[in-house]
Amino acid sequence: MKSGELFAGYGGLALAIEKVFNATTAWVSEFESAPSKILARRFPLAPNIGDVTKVDWLAVQPVDVIGGGSPCQDLSHAGKRAGMRDGTRSGLWASMCDAIEIIRPRFVVWENVRGALSAEATAGDVESCEFCVGDPGEPPLRALGRVLGDLAELGYDAAWCGLRAADVGAPHGRFRVFVLAWDASDTSSEGLEARGKDGLEVALLPSPRTSDTNGPGAHGTGGLDLRTVVATL
Repeated sequence: MKSGELFAGYGGLALAIEKVFNATTAWVSEFESAPSKILARRFPLAPNIGDVTKVDWLAVQPVDVIGGGSPCQDLSHAGKRAGMRDGTRSGLWASMCDAIEIIRPRFVVWENVRGALSAEATAGDVESCEFCVGDPGEPPLRALGRVLGDLAELGYDAAWCGLRAADVGAPHGRFRVFVLAWDASDTSSEGLEARGKDGLEVALLPSPRTSDTNGPGAHGTGGLDLRTVVATL
């Protein structure tokens, strides 16, 4: 399998995807010079296609997996909480949607900070309804909701969970939200085998010590353990 990573940074998520999917990184996307040097050393055969807002996705090598942790600054509790909106750094999730829509990978992996569960968002590909969710006077759409809604509009089913780095042995918290999505139209024997019958539900079940901090999860079908992804970061 081939994979590509957006907002690649030092390439941690790309390494995790290589391990979990037994994939080879075909390309990365990163415009900052310092992490780009790390990527060049870590993935010498993977071209850096640069700024996600300037990429012609029709000209990019197709891949089986697209991963990315879109910018978290406007979602994080440590920032000003501008939200996932047009014109914000976290709004660059829209560029990842463009890549997914054109390339049509079999799987998508997205990760972000705890603030994705609560930060406001404007509608992307999914329509927003002020009467659908939330209490009166509160924003009807949150960042995670937009991500899941956009993926659904693009034809992907998804499951998600929240995990701390400490849950996989690290000496710190670092809570992160992970989303794993798969092409809902992939009914090939390979696609069904990759998802399995019960694997994803098992992979997303929180451990007893983290059940109070995990976000909501949609249990579907699959066989990719997101805890392995986190452990590799």
